[in-house]
Amino acid sequence: QVQLVESGGGLVQAGGSLRLSCAASGRTFSSNVMGWFRQAPGKEREFVSAIRWTSGKTTYADSVKGRFTISRDNAKNTVYLEMNSLKPEDTAVYYCAAGIRPFGLLPLGPNEYDYWGQGTQVTVSS
Repeated sequence: QVQLVESGGGLVQAGGSLRLSCAASGRTFSSNVMGWFRQAPGKEREFVSAIRWTSGKTTYADSVKGRFTISRDNAKNTVYLEMNSLKPEDTAVYYCAAGIRPFGLLPLGPNEYDYWGQGTQVTVSS
């Protein structure tokens, strides 16, 4: 089992920044990829970004490319999501997820991830 705890959400004005953290514990060595997803009210959960623990290889949704940066600290078993130039449409609950399968390409679908955090609310006011 892998436990994930997100933090860092909050209320910010448009154009502002936030940094989300996801601390992993438990059988962290079993996870291969970490991802961030978000879900706005009435919408499906959507992919935001992912990173591979070993290589640090990353991928981003087009909607956040150039504004968000994912990173990891292997020593702390923590993944971060630096969010800049935030827009009201970024408002959502943000979830951290861990995938244990030996992925070739970084996975984009929520069904490809095995463990999830409880989520942290990000609200961007206009």
